[in-house]
Amino acid sequence: MSPIPIVALDVPDAGSALALVRQLGDSCGFYKVGGELFTACGPSVVEALRKEGKQVFLDLKFHDIPNTVRSASRSAASSGASLISVHAIGGRAMISAAVEGAGHGCGVLAVTVLTSLDQSALSEALGRPVVSVSDEVSRLARVAREADAHGVVCSGHEAARISAEHQGRLATLVPGVRLPGDSVNDQSRVVTPAAAAIAGATYVVLGRTVTGASEPMKAMSRILAELSGKAL
Repeated sequence: MSPIPIVALDVPDAGSALALVRQLGDSCGFYKVGGELFTACGPSVVEALRKEGKQVFLDLKFHDIPNTVRSASRSAASSGASLISVHAIGGRAMISAAVEGAGHGCGVLAVTVLTSLDQSALSEALGRPVVSVSDEVSRLARVAREADAHGVVCSGHEAARISAEHQGRLATLVPGVRLPGDSVNDQSRVVTPAAAAIAGATYVVLGRTVTGASEPMKAMSRILAELSGKAL
C-alpha cells in the first residue's frame, strides 16, 4: 500500500493555509499543522480544515510531565486532529499518558530523532557519543511501542528497520521527503518519495517540495506518482 501523503501547512496564517488546501484540491486529504500556524491561529485552524473535509496531523511535539501531556492530548483530539505528536524522549509514562488522553479516535506518533540531526548533532544534544542514529531511533521506537503509541516519526533511512523490527505493527511517519534535485534546506536525513515508499512508510510529510514549488499541483502529481510506483 502506498504511503499516505500529508502536506505541511508551514505558513503564518489561516488564509494562506486554506488557499493552499483549495489549490491542491482532491490531490491531498491530509494536512500537518505545526507550531507556526497553530500558535498564530489556535484550534480554529483545525476546525477550518475539518470543514474542508481534510484530516489533520497536529504536530506540536508535546514533551512535559505525563499529566500535562495527557490533558494537552485530550484537547488536541477534541479539536478534531486525527494524529498528534509527542517526543519519544519524554519516556514511556509520558507517551502512555498521551495515548490515554488522545483516546481511540486520534493516533499518537512519537518523534524519535529529528531529521535535521545527524550523528554529530545528536551526540552533542544528548551529551554522549552516538555510534548510530539508526540504533537510537530503534531504541526510542521500542519505548513508543511499549507505550502503545500508534507509531513513530523517523527518517526514511530508518523506516524499513522499524517496520521490520515491529512487524508492521508500529506506523512510521517520514518527514524530510524531497523530489530528486530539490534542496534539502535544513534537513540532514532526507529521502525521495519513491525511497520512502520502498521503505514501507505509512505516512510521508511533504513540506517545501510542494509548498515552495512554483507549481504546487505539478509537484504534488509527481510525488503521488512516485509514491504509487508510477513515476511520471
